Amino acid sequence: MSLPTHGNYYGYYLKRPSVTDPRLALLPEDTFDGKKVLDIGCNEGWVTCEIAQAWGAHKVVGVDIDDTLIRAAWKRRQAVWSMQKPYDPPSELGETGNKEDLNSIQVETTGLARPQLNYFPASLQHSFGPLPIPPSQTRGKHIFPHNVSFRTADWTKEEIVEDADGYDVVVAFSISKWIHANGGDEGLRAFFQRIYSVLNPGGVFVLEPQEWEGYKKVRRMNDSLRDTVQNLKLRPSNFESMLESLGFGPARHLGTTGEGGFHRTVDMYIKER
Repeated sequence: MSLPTHGNYYGYYLKRPSVTDPRLALLPEDTFDGKKVLDIGCNEGWVTCEIAQAWGAHKVVGVDIDDTLIRAAWKRRQAVWSMQKPYDPPSELGETGNKEDLNSIQVETTGLARPQLNYFPASLQHSFGPLPIPPSQTRGKHIFPHNVSFRTADWTKEEIVEDADGYDVVVAFSISKWIHANGGDEGLRAFFQRIYSVLNPGGVFVLEPQEWEGYKKVRRMNDSLRDTVQNLKLRPSNFESMLESLGFGPARHLGTTGEGGFHRTVDMYIKER
């Protein structure tokens, strides 16, 4: 197995296990409601699926440089769907019993009440396989699981088709260190500039920066990363001023979560101009 020089760890969420991701719980409840969301460095899609399923997002796209992780993310999507509580069939047709009422009922259920997650134990799908996903015509294309998709790409350098229409929210959890270490100071600046360019006016950038202390592990991975890190002038403490210079407002420091090396802050920036 090759070294995860881009932070593309396999089994990453076994190291920070939780039923729901505590980083998302730090955000305002309406952060994702009705929004188009990009999750950069999505790994196996745990956060991506949770945003799509439980936070009322209109459309969520997860992107990662590692195709093996993206294939795992598609499997995660089906696994999460299989554990969700089924809708009550009679109520799904609405008061009139017409299929035309289905979409509005689902929007209300997922957008306001939210579906009940982890209704079935994981052991059921391990034993019997995942449940089939119904066609989007039945559930609606903006209802989970049809509102989430995944792409393999080095998003720091490659465009994906969903970029064209822009995003309301961009999430970058635990990846700034890897982009910095691989691309240097200029690569990180370009990454932040690219996020700014794809965000719609008033859009939200959610960042979980890794502390400078954590760069030590990167330096041990290979000679190229070591040389790049040794020549870095920017530090995580400079990120806020850099983002403000691009046109983001001041950071909202939402708090910290996680344990050990995963105990980090979560910050929110608004595109102001």
